[in-house]
Amino acid sequence: MLLTVVLCLPVIFVPWSDSLPTRRQPGPVNNRPIIGILTQEVEDDVMKPFGKTYIPASYVKYIESAGSRVVPIRLTQSTAAYENIFKSINGLLLIGGSSDLETSDFAKVAGIFFRLALKANDAGDSFPIWGTCLGMQLLTCLVAGENLLTKTTAENMALPLNLTKEAHSSQMFQGFPSDVMKALSQEALTGNFHQYGVTMKTFKENEKLQSFFSILSTNTAENGAIFVSTMEGRTYPFYGVQWHPEVNRFQWDPKLNFPHSSDAVRVASLLAEFFVNEGRRSLHHFDQPEEEAESLIYNYTPTYAGNFTGYEQIYFF
Repeated sequence: MLLTVVLCLPVIFVPWSDSLPTRRQPGPVNNRPIIGILTQEVEDDVMKPFGKTYIPASYVKYIESAGSRVVPIRLTQSTAAYENIFKSINGLLLIGGSSDLETSDFAKVAGIFFRLALKANDAGDSFPIWGTCLGMQLLTCLVAGENLLTKTTAENMALPLNLTKEAHSSQMFQGFPSDVMKALSQEALTGNFHQYGVTMKTFKENEKLQSFFSILSTNTAENGAIFVSTMEGRTYPFYGVQWHPEVNRFQWDPKLNFPHSSDAVRVASLLAEFFVNEGRRSLHHFDQPEEEAESLIYNYTPTYAGNFTGYEQIYFF
């Protein structure tokens, strides 16, 4: 499992509109959603012979299992190309990993999509973003405009969530049965593999984060720091988890604490379905069927990586 090295990227921060969009307006539903997953630079030496960028297949399976197709978003394209991709997909997933959030192409391209999503949602054009681990940390940097991360190591730990009052009225958990919510708060259903995060204290003291996101859960790091582990936008459909729901169903390294209980699988399934259903609110689409077909992940073959990484399979680009 790759560790998370996080720096902020304030240069791509763009303030959101003073007039926040209204969420959950009824309207047409897109039953052919496509979620974009942003590739990330290969940092691990053992992976470098296979390609320059990658997406672990667990993220692809996670999205596909909820009824969406996936478009891998490659790095080093033009801004115009990313604008065209944005108009063609129905949501964005920012994966975990180890990219530098100040200098990497991963961070720069994420910033482009973040700005486009803000403008689209302000105009009533729903476009959700989900950040996992590094992806969540990047979202806090983009919103705050500064690096607020501190050492909150929770490395190779499965934990229950300390759910907040807001969790029970949240969009993210609204479809969870009561028994699953109970299990989520009592059983070690969330896999953690990070070294940095945003503490509860820092979050509450930052006006930008406090006004933009609701805290849905916290956890305690190895050093005793209480960090934000789950959050969602108050009005924008932006979501972040410091933990890894995709590993519950699709990663199996016995040396890593991946939760595989039936409750852990249910949690992962419900979250995947939730995010894909958020994507169904977006009516973005490719102009031509041929362009859509050429863009999908089906054009690429994953590499078996279980013998040299914590992932079973990886897409390299």
